[in-house]
Amino acid sequence: MMSLPLPEFEKPVKLLLVVADAEAHVENAVLMMDAHNIGFERLDMPSSAEIPTAIAIAARMSNFDGFVVLADAQTPESAQGLQMLGLQGLCIGYGLNSKDADKATSAVAAALHLVATSRKWGRPDNGVGFTSEILLAQGGKTTA
Repeated sequence: MMSLPLPEFEKPVKLLLVVADAEAHVENAVLMMDAHNIGFERLDMPSSAEIPTAIAIAARMSNFDGFVVLADAQTPESAQGLQMLGLQGLCIGYGLNSKDADKATSAVAAALHLVATSRKWGRPDNGVGFTSEILLAQGGKTTA
């Protein structure tokens, strides 16, 4: 299997690392994100069943570019939920039901490739990621 090089980003990337009973894999994911200067936050869930809902909430209410899911156990419903969120345009890399330590780094790489794809084809006004501008509405116009 061919391994793609990780994409490079001009703007910072922020990922949400969602973990359910996969503590053994977290260190590899964190090491990879740190090595590539990827900003992230961690969210622990009691089981994989809550992960799709947690990601949907975070996507709606926060500013994450993508999501990395690590879970040692999954239900068909949680896997289907993640697929549905991905088809809606969320950038999700996941390592589910795996005892393989490389699954964590593969999940990070997958999320980063999806973020790169969304940035390549995304509209500039999509509001994903970090912004350094503060916009103020003044008299019907938005000014920086």
